[in-house]
Amino acid sequence: MDEYDFLVIGSGSGLDVANVAANQGQSVAVVEKGPLGGTCLNRGCIPSKMLLYHAEVLETVERAEEFGIHAEIEDVDFADIVREVNEDVSGDAESIRRGLESSASHDLYDGEARFIDDKTVEIASGPDEGAELRAETVLVAAGTRPSIPDIDGINSVEYLTSTEALQLEAPPEHLVIVGGGYIAAELGHFFGTFGSDVSIIGRRPHLLPEADEEVGEAFTGRFADRFDVYTGYEAVAAEESDGEVTVEARPYPESPTVRTAGGEVADPSESDRVEITGDTLLVAAGRRPNTDTLNLDATDVETDDRGFIETDEYLQTDADGVWALGDIVGEYLLKHSANHEASAVAGNIFGDEMEAVDYSAMPFAVFASPEVAGVGSREQELRKSDVDYATGTYPYEDTARGDAMHADGFVKVLIDLDGEILGCHIIGPEASNLIEEVVVSMKAGSGTVRDIRESVHIHPALSEVVQRAFSGRFSRPDDHSHHHQH
Repeated sequence: MDEYDFLVIGSGSGLDVANVAANQGQSVAVVEKGPLGGTCLNRGCIPSKMLLYHAEVLETVERAEEFGIHAEIEDVDFADIVREVNEDVSGDAESIRRGLESSASHDLYDGEARFIDDKTVEIASGPDEGAELRAETVLVAAGTRPSIPDIDGINSVEYLTSTEALQLEAPPEHLVIVGGGYIAAELGHFFGTFGSDVSIIGRRPHLLPEADEEVGEAFTGRFADRFDVYTGYEAVAAEESDGEVTVEARPYPESPTVRTAGGEVADPSESDRVEITGDTLLVAAGRRPNTDTLNLDATDVETDDRGFIETDEYLQTDADGVWALGDIVGEYLLKHSANHEASAVAGNIFGDEMEAVDYSAMPFAVFASPEVAGVGSREQELRKSDVDYATGTYPYEDTARGDAMHADGFVKVLIDLDGEILGCHIIGPEASNLIEEVVVSMKAGSGTVRDIRESVHIHPALSEVVQRAFSGRFSRPDDHSHHHQH
């Protein structure tokens, strides 16, 4: 049995806390079954956004005609692009490994951890199989993996998840995507830009169900111009023959509407099942926590009905001295949220006093085309709550820069009747950057319309679209004739 002061399971954001422990002079064990650096670096945000930037460059060249510039694309080195990105990522993972292996205060264990009791784990598989280690403080940061829905025949067909899709060295002829969230949207955009025909099947009435409804609907409309989009449909069966996969989808009873590839919106009860055939199937239907691999039954750590670890507001689990953070706690499955949680946990374990994790103003972005970003409440939540609110939107094309860019999109602001910002949602170019001043206002400023309206914005920069959305007229949802001016 190897004894440590601190043990972390998973080498994503959990490593940040392990490094603080090591800097405090503690002995540290890191257990990791895959490449170092976790989901984000190896099979998530880093490779996908690097690849998506290549799609952005290609799209820019293809649109050049709109601006009177006649360009021709001679060739695309798709395999080279993918290989270069994956080599870059592997290099980063290897350099984290070398850093840990050369560190006097960290011991790295290769393999899958299983709990024996609250503070003891064994390595159940992998190169270090059989090792047992125990620590005073344990941090569970073992992440999530792609979730595979219960589709008839799914195990007898070949399918990809996001992990394999990011390594494909040729774009599919026709990619069928099951799932309508941000991973489906980003990968659909990526392969579609590089020439794949794309069909997307999502259960909700619009793509990006996590976004504000108005933004999600606008995004779905834009995607439906490019691809075959089926929303309000649930994939129920899959079969493969002659190198082609056919997915059967039926109207999802919980969706109020369905939309077929022709763009018709209909009532689910009056709609038929559809069959969609392509040469490649991508399952991008959410993520599931890796708690089922950890043997948590041997501990006092509790999980919720979806399998995510239950913690208090400080990220302590129900087991004394056992903490958890990142995707496995299921709060926000975002790398910047996991980093934020890691700095909170480090402060709570090694600092003088405990502070609850502050999840206010947690932004998200979708790096598709169009880009989408948001922070705070969505209108569909406010409609269900008792909050009095007002909303205002402003289109990109009504700003000088937006007009120059031929930009299509809008900024939508949600405020309470005192002018406090409740949320902001953006669809259009640079949405992921434009949202940031709203995040700063909500987090560090007064969090009111005045913060943004009265800050001088560079003219004619794209950020004027945000200022104008906050300076325009706001209307109550129940009375569009009655305008509130703040």
